[in-house]
Amino acid sequence: MISRHIVFEIHRLYHEGSSKQRIAATLHLDPKTVRKFLIDPNPKRLPITRPSKLGPFKEEITRLLEIDAKAPATVILQRIAPLGFDGGMTILKDYLRSLRGHFKNKEAFIRFESLPGEQCQVDWGHFGSIIYGDTMRKLYCLAVLECHSRLLYLEFTHSQRQETLHRCLLNALRFFKGTPKELVTDNMLTAVTERVGPIIRFNEAFLDFLRPFAIVPRACNPKSPHEKGKVEKGVIHYIRHNFWPLRSFTDLFDLQAQADHWRDTLANVRIHGTTGQRPIERFQVQALRPLPGFVPDCRDTACARVYSDFSFRFDANTLYRSPLGNRQTGDRQS
Repeated sequence: MISRHIVFEIHRLYHEGSSKQRIAATLHLDPKTVRKFLIDPNPKRLPITRPSKLGPFKEEITRLLEIDAKAPATVILQRIAPLGFDGGMTILKDYLRSLRGHFKNKEAFIRFESLPGEQCQVDWGHFGSIIYGDTMRKLYCLAVLECHSRLLYLEFTHSQRQETLHRCLLNALRFFKGTPKELVTDNMLTAVTERVGPIIRFNEAFLDFLRPFAIVPRACNPKSPHEKGKVEKGVIHYIRHNFWPLRSFTDLFDLQAQADHWRDTLANVRIHGTTGQRPIERFQVQALRPLPGFVPDCRDTACARVYSDFSFRFDANTLYRSPLGNRQTGDRQS
């Protein structure tokens, strides 16, 4: 496209009596170009239609969205990249936005950062259910985050009981190979039994668990999820929208194995959007205090009633024990 200055010169020379051929020679233009701009000094540009890089993959994207309409662009990209898509995240996000057609309003908060080894944040997330035979079991995920590095530990469970919380936290501390000074939770009953304004009564069993580690508990204010936003909004949201979509598994053990692989090969080695560093590289294990020599017993326990036919039920399982002491198992679901 020639400049507006050249268009002006074409018309000026023409009005001064120059022929089209002479104008073309003077301005080093093709005579057809001179005739074109004399007829219409403002010709419309013909639209250039280029094939979209997403074109061959739109059918697959539609199929994935039919499985999970809320699957984020990061997960969609993970699925279509092996199929040959070499485009960027922007074009994919724009296309998904055109399909979904809405934006989410965000509320602003003042961000704060923690020193290495200073604080961990913990939160539960609910992830539907798993079916074992005729039994449906609720599924939860406990996420524990070392706040400075954003190093993540996650564990899927079928319970949010006191012992389960303690066991998952102990596994997280073993994963981190040390203990932080503070542990931030919400006001769940397994951590906080009573609260009146700033006055907090922590769960006694929870305090007994934390005591050998010398960890100070902190509970965020009610209806203030941003106070532990690194784990609630940052991590639970990340797990729900990056790990969880378009995934299948056979049981809890299979799910946890997939979660561990995702944690070690993606979540903890990616460039974090806030810190600009990989969590595994930013993590400073020497800033944590070493684990004590003796740790609490966090095994789950339960009482089961034994019936007159020497059977008892536990967690959707029915077990029989004969009077001779030989155990028999029946109707086992999980």
